[in-house]
Amino acid sequence: MDFKSELLKSIWYAFTALDVEKNGKVSKSQLKVLSHNLYTALHIPHDPVALEEHFQDNDDGPVSNQGYMPYLNKYILAKANDGTFDKETFDDLCWMMTAKKNYNPGMEAVLCSRKDAFKLWCLFNMLSEDRYPLVMIPEEVEYLLKKIASAMSLEWERNGLDDCYCQDPTLLDGMTVWTFLELMGSGSLLKSESTGAVSLAVDEVFQEMYHDVLKKGYMWKKGLVRRNWNERWFVLKPSVIQYYVSEDLKEKKGEILLDKRCVTEAIQDKDGRRCLFCIKTANRTFEISASDLKHRLEWMQAIQTAIRLLTEGKRSLHKELKLRRRENREQISKQKEEQQTLQGLQEEKERQIQEREQLEAETLQKEEEERQWEKQQHMQRALERQLREAEKARANMATEIAQKEAESEKQRLRIRELEITQQALEKALEAEIQARVVEELATVNQASLLEEEEDKLKQLRRLKEEQEALLQQTQQEKHEILQDMTEKAQALKVASQELEKLQESRQKSNQFLEEAKKKLCRASCHVKHWNVQLNRLMKPISPGGPVGQGQPALNTEVAVHQRGAFSSNEFIVKKQLCNTDHRLSGAYSPNSQSVSPSRLYSEEEEEEEEEVQEQLRKVSLTETDSTRCETNRPSH
Repeated sequence: MDFKSELLKSIWYAFTALDVEKNGKVSKSQLKVLSHNLYTALHIPHDPVALEEHFQDNDDGPVSNQGYMPYLNKYILAKANDGTFDKETFDDLCWMMTAKKNYNPGMEAVLCSRKDAFKLWCLFNMLSEDRYPLVMIPEEVEYLLKKIASAMSLEWERNGLDDCYCQDPTLLDGMTVWTFLELMGSGSLLKSESTGAVSLAVDEVFQEMYHDVLKKGYMWKKGLVRRNWNERWFVLKPSVIQYYVSEDLKEKKGEILLDKRCVTEAIQDKDGRRCLFCIKTANRTFEISASDLKHRLEWMQAIQTAIRLLTEGKRSLHKELKLRRRENREQISKQKEEQQTLQGLQEEKERQIQEREQLEAETLQKEEEERQWEKQQHMQRALERQLREAEKARANMATEIAQKEAESEKQRLRIRELEITQQALEKALEAEIQARVVEELATVNQASLLEEEEDKLKQLRRLKEEQEALLQQTQQEKHEILQDMTEKAQALKVASQELEKLQESRQKSNQFLEEAKKKLCRASCHVKHWNVQLNRLMKPISPGGPVGQGQPALNTEVAVHQRGAFSSNEFIVKKQLCNTDHRLSGAYSPNSQSVSPSRLYSEEEEEEEEEVQEQLRKVSLTETDSTRCETNRPSH
């Protein structure tokens, strides 16, 4: 079906909607409005002059169907070009004109909305036959219903369609679009209760067949500049692949123009993406990632189908399929006609053959009857002869029977003896079997006892080995314990010796301490004595005293420090008091003398004092060492 025939189907519905009286005639004003709308929908420049000239009144009936077709072909269909207008908008215009009069759904039409009815009307026009009035044959109706059921993921059942054909047999010759829409709306053709599911299925089939969408779905595409992967909604048509941000088709991101030189092939996984394939065009190679291997194969096959259609110069896959189905139906009809002709010839030939065979059968039957009669006579004579022979044989058989009975009696007696012998043998055999069973049980028990004995022996060996290992381990542990006890005894002995030495050193330090205390007491007595002497000597000497009055008084404190002599707090205090008294009294005289403190202590006393301090220091160190040793001494 060519492009103009498709447009003419939709225009036919609009024209018939204007034909109110159903006589093939439409008023001039209505045809002008129709032509003006067709010009606008097909994007054709208006030609009002040609329109007025064509619609002049004459006897040829320019307002008739035949009178309007020349103008329609010359000024509208001849100027319409595919791709310059929106086919769906054009069909919507024709549907709006025809649906006002012909489509009035009742309350039972719950499955199809008005929008779904328009889509089914477009699909009906596409699948209808190329004859007027437009009808769709049962094969195409079944094909469309199967497509819709498949889009709903259901298995179509033809019971409803068969019921419709039974109720109205005229539908077998072809179904009009209004009958089809009525049956679809009432649910007679599809067993579904969901209006939304039917609407989605109709839209999917409409996109596939009417808009030539070979395949659609989400895939990942690699960018050209940024080289990143983005998820896009792809729509494949015979000449282009369009991709959008989402399936609502609102934001288009680009398209891939297909031609005869395009190639699609699978590529290896990379960039963390799997199931990759590429589409090579003349200008660019597009890398795409499918969700799985099945979807990749389906997309590659669909793209190859689109390229094949471009190579063959075909615009639509489903139009090609429709032509193939029509050719198959024509071939099937031709084959049926040929089969009917051949069947008639075959029946005629079979009839002639049957007549010939019937004559031959009658002749053969007569011959067979004659042969049978002769055969019966021969058999009767043979039977008489056999009867005489049989009587003789019967007499002989009676004699033989008597002999055989005597022999059989002997045989019965022998058989009875054999049966008795057999019973005895069976009893003996049973006894032997029982004995053998007992023997086998004893053998099994003995074998089990032997196995248990072997297991016990193995357990004893294992226990013995474990006991030997434990003995060796115990001896080793005992040896280690003895070594530890020996080492600890030695360590205890060494510690006791060190303790004794520490006790001896402590006793010695105690003795040193006692001696030091005694020396300290003695030194303190000396200090007290010399302090008394010093106090006595510190008193001032009156004029006219002993020799040495002319010497100047010395600073006692400075002298003591210079000599390094021992000084006590008491001595210093008394010296300060004496100096204070001297300053207050002003009783110093040039002849007075002061005794140097360096002379108060002898060298022997200084050495004794230093020795006492040294002994005290040693005693403190000794006590500290003994305390540390007692702290570090191990406890036994």
